[in-house]
Amino acid sequence: MNLKFIRVLVSAATALSMVITAPGSLWSQPKDTATPIKHVVVIFQENVSFDHYFGTYPMAANLANEIPFQPKEGTPRVNNLLTSGLIGQNPNSTQPFRLSPSEQVTCDQDHNYADEQAAFHGGLMDLFPEKAGVGNANCYNAGKGKGLVMGYYDGNSVTALWNYAQHYAMSDESYSTSFGPSTPGAVNLISGNTFGATLLANRPNGSPASAGGNISSGNTTGSVIGDPRPGLDDCVVTNPKLQTTNMITMTGTNVGDLLNAKNLTWGWFQGGFAPTSVVNGQAVCGAHHSGVAGDDATTTVGDYIPHHQPFEYYSQTTNQHHLPPSSPSKIGQTDQANHQYDLADFWTALDEGQLPAVSYLKAAAYQDGHAAYSTPEDEQIFLVNTINRLQESKEWREMAIVIAYDDSDGWYDHQMGPIVNQSNVSDDQLLGPANCGTPKLIPGASGIQNGRCGYGPRQPLLVISPFAKRNYVDHRVTDQSSILRFIEDNWNLGRIGNGSADAIAGTLDGMFDFDRDDHNGNSKLILDPDTGRVISGDLD
Repeated sequence: MNLKFIRVLVSAATALSMVITAPGSLWSQPKDTATPIKHVVVIFQENVSFDHYFGTYPMAANLANEIPFQPKEGTPRVNNLLTSGLIGQNPNSTQPFRLSPSEQVTCDQDHNYADEQAAFHGGLMDLFPEKAGVGNANCYNAGKGKGLVMGYYDGNSVTALWNYAQHYAMSDESYSTSFGPSTPGAVNLISGNTFGATLLANRPNGSPASAGGNISSGNTTGSVIGDPRPGLDDCVVTNPKLQTTNMITMTGTNVGDLLNAKNLTWGWFQGGFAPTSVVNGQAVCGAHHSGVAGDDATTTVGDYIPHHQPFEYYSQTTNQHHLPPSSPSKIGQTDQANHQYDLADFWTALDEGQLPAVSYLKAAAYQDGHAAYSTPEDEQIFLVNTINRLQESKEWREMAIVIAYDDSDGWYDHQMGPIVNQSNVSDDQLLGPANCGTPKLIPGASGIQNGRCGYGPRQPLLVISPFAKRNYVDHRVTDQSSILRFIEDNWNLGRIGNGSADAIAGTLDGMFDFDRDDHNGNSKLILDPDTGRVISGDLD
């Protein structure tokens, strides 16, 4: 049989396989993509600045009785505290200092929209203790008071993340799309635009709502800058600890709309999303776990934190009653769950051979890395167990895992990014009161969209994939919406429009090598979830 005839047979078989779908379903697993990546898994963690985890990368202290870390020869230069010379001669009132592996449970820092800007002090980056530090005597502050905000971990504590950086690709120039806490970061991840927020008239308990720092300039509509809860979510209304919180809805397009338009499978999978009970027709999310932080780990809301779930703010992508998928085969498709799931459903989909094209994973609160109720160790256990399991799956050969963060928690980082969105509402403080530059009409938007000052703080961003460059540090500027842009470009979804940051976002392309011919071979890195050390799969 000649080679030309074989090619014809293979092409015909490939074409036939592309038209065979599940009976009665238009939903498909991804086929035509701009890259060899057929599955993107975004692991979206909580509240870490770049310097907080990578301030001395790849040099760890390696003190006695700590998990050792030794960097690979030829590890690239990183823009961090060591290379900047700011670890011993720092303009802040407290010098950067190392948090040891025994100092896992710390105070949460101030990561409000205005206070983060004030800490930047017009680019001087010298007011972090005064503006973003929290001198809480009721939680661990390493004896530094507000100066705790200058603390950082190294490879003896965040060992797994440092090992992933050694073996795959990391960015040292990736930023929050805008300043502020969790909700803006989560919304920017899926839409690139925090504008379009509307405050609901009443809180869950029926009392009148107040913007209270959640929407720019105290308006009832505008850009979300705080952590109001999604107004289309039962588990806000039924949680007694959230009865005094403000609630909003978001208008506009998000990436779920773009994926639905192409009949591509996708989902947001979050720990604790499955209801533990239903009361008067409303879901109650009562799951609760504790990690290293102890029994007080999730006393505020439990495993499920509603304002970490961005799709619940949009009417077209909400699963208000937290309904489960109608069957395992429907995970990723539009049914009663409407693409919003418990984290357990992700593993069901993987086991059933139904892994969506695009998956967003959100750990239960105790494992999401957020200071005060989670720890680097808790986070490491979640990350490693998740990534190990994905690397052992058949889908790994065509997968890209992106590890990213929703905000910096206010933790010190020395590098200011470019200000691509200006704003001059009263909440802005970057260049002085009500000053983050002069806002201008954003291309593709209907008008000026104030309250989106950014880029904000620098954060870690890692790509783990058979196609990721090895031991590589990318120095090109990206932001949270760069992940959105990669998904859009890979599946030819088009852009969000209406001022979304996806239109100007830097790409993740430089972190991949799609021409390498060994991507199906020695590409796995299996780590120990407790220590973060390599078990198998050294990629050298």
